[in-house]
Amino acid sequence: MSVYLFPIKTAIIIFFPLSFLLILPWLIYSYRKYGYLSPWASLVAYSFAFYMLTALFLVLLPLPNTRDTCSLQAPGTVHYSLIPFSFISDIIKNSSVVWSEPSTYTQMFKHSAFWQAAFNFLLLFPFGVYLRYFFQEKRYWKKAFGLGLLLSFFYEITQLTGVYGIYNCPYRIFDVDDLFLNSTGALFGFLVAPILLALFPSQKSLLAKAEKIQHSGFVPPLSQLIAIYIDYLFIKFSWSLIARFFSTNEFFEFFYFTIGFVILYFLVPLFGKGKTIGTNIMRFKLVDFDGETPSWKSLFNRFFALYFPWLVSWSLSLLNSVELDINSNIYPYQVWITVATFAFNVIMWIVLFIHILFILLKRGKRNFYFDHVSKLIPVRK
Repeated sequence: MSVYLFPIKTAIIIFFPLSFLLILPWLIYSYRKYGYLSPWASLVAYSFAFYMLTALFLVLLPLPNTRDTCSLQAPGTVHYSLIPFSFISDIIKNSSVVWSEPSTYTQMFKHSAFWQAAFNFLLLFPFGVYLRYFFQEKRYWKKAFGLGLLLSFFYEITQLTGVYGIYNCPYRIFDVDDLFLNSTGALFGFLVAPILLALFPSQKSLLAKAEKIQHSGFVPPLSQLIAIYIDYLFIKFSWSLIARFFSTNEFFEFFYFTIGFVILYFLVPLFGKGKTIGTNIMRFKLVDFDGETPSWKSLFNRFFALYFPWLVSWSLSLLNSVELDINSNIYPYQVWITVATFAFNVIMWIVLFIHILFILLKRGKRNFYFDHVSKLIPVRK
């Protein structure tokens, strides 16, 4: 069992940081497709990603300690097995079964040949279940079998080529029986999936709810926050490129971010009729209470409401970076200013956090502070 536990543990370790990197792309995809964040759709997507990663690791791990795998093998080693159904003869030969004595049949379950075949059958069984959830209808069983065969072929070619040349010899063999067992497992999973999926929401019900939400024009609060964060990422990413290639200082950083806020949170929605890069991606726009294009005053109020928390935080970091002589006459004033600014910053972010949490729990029945002060509301395009 340790042979299988090691790849699974490795997949878990790698999947945790990977799942955090996938959060923003998944949220964007989910809100664009469904118009809301479905816990069930999220569970399916993340579990499918984890399963595919685990299946790959079960096929490849553990890796050899050296790239020169040829030196670990005897001359003339054959790296493939093209005789179909040889796993049946291997099970019978290694289990000492006497066909005239049914009591010996259980011996088959005690040998590695049987468990190796069972593993290859079960490896793509979940893949078939996922395919049934995605395809829905039983008539796609040929497509499920073909995709299972292609995925199995990908695994076998990866092994035969020594992970595409990383190792100079294969460290596992290409086995035609693996193709048969893997693809059969995928097909069986596809056929029995309705029994397993009967207790969960279907994809049709998710799409029906998505259509209802999209017709209502409702924009979930989390979708609004994602749009704001996407706009901020454009400022942050462009700054990282400039800072990498050019000599910069703190004042230039402050100036650049300020201009970025003005452009993305004020000028872009002003000329884009209430749409920013983030709102375009999340498929909504800003309008006033009458459903008309926002005025420049409303957009400026919204921009400043978003800019002010960043301005306070940046000012605090600037104060902390200034070092004065402890014997200086103005040193006590600097201490009090730093403490007061720090306290204000902490209180401000706590209040903002509580406010955001409250809006999320209210599920959009109240507006965020930046839309409230600007008298704007988000609506679906």
